[in-house]
Amino acid sequence: MGVADLAFYAFAITVIAAGLLVVVSRNPVHSVLWLILAFLSSAGLFVLLGAEFVAMLLVIVYVGAVAVLFLFVVMMLDIDFAELKAGMARYLPLASLIGIILLMQMGLLFGAWSAADTAMENRAWLIPDPAEVHNTRALGRLLYDEYFYLFQAAGLILLVAMIGAIVLTLRHREGVKRQNVLAQMYRDPAKAMELKDVKPGQGL
Repeated sequence: MGVADLAFYAFAITVIAAGLLVVVSRNPVHSVLWLILAFLSSAGLFVLLGAEFVAMLLVIVYVGAVAVLFLFVVMMLDIDFAELKAGMARYLPLASLIGIILLMQMGLLFGAWSAADTAMENRAWLIPDPAEVHNTRALGRLLYDEYFYLFQAAGLILLVAMIGAIVLTLRHREGVKRQNVLAQMYRDPAKAMELKDVKPGQGL
């Protein structure tokens, strides 16, 4: 067993253990930290596969942005986790039933799974020879040539989701002063300012 095999098993075990601890940790801050460890281990697996670009994207985007955002949100929000867990306990039997059904389906899937005769040919059609084309260029060709319309559709779905989240969380409260940019731009300087001659010892 070489160094690459040992690294693979180390990263794989770390990903599984960290993913499990994300779910079972009582402290949400600890859950986010375990999630960051799972992302870093997944990036290590991508490096072993030769996909350095995807590994760096995983570290920069998920660890550097998403996970840190989760961490700050969890630390800043004042959430009563005791009340939240009490509400979740009511749905524990239903969640357990759904989990058992999913495990049974996965068992049936892996029990009846078999590789097709043309699997390697299909994989070779999608993945070019690494000696000829770098994996970053191959990924770009795959996304922007073969699946360009699906890639754009995914971007539109994310845009709609972002706009929907903004609309749903936008609240116009009474008594709150808001900035009116047009009123500031079209104001008359002669009317916007008034000079007062304040005498000594007097107030406005």
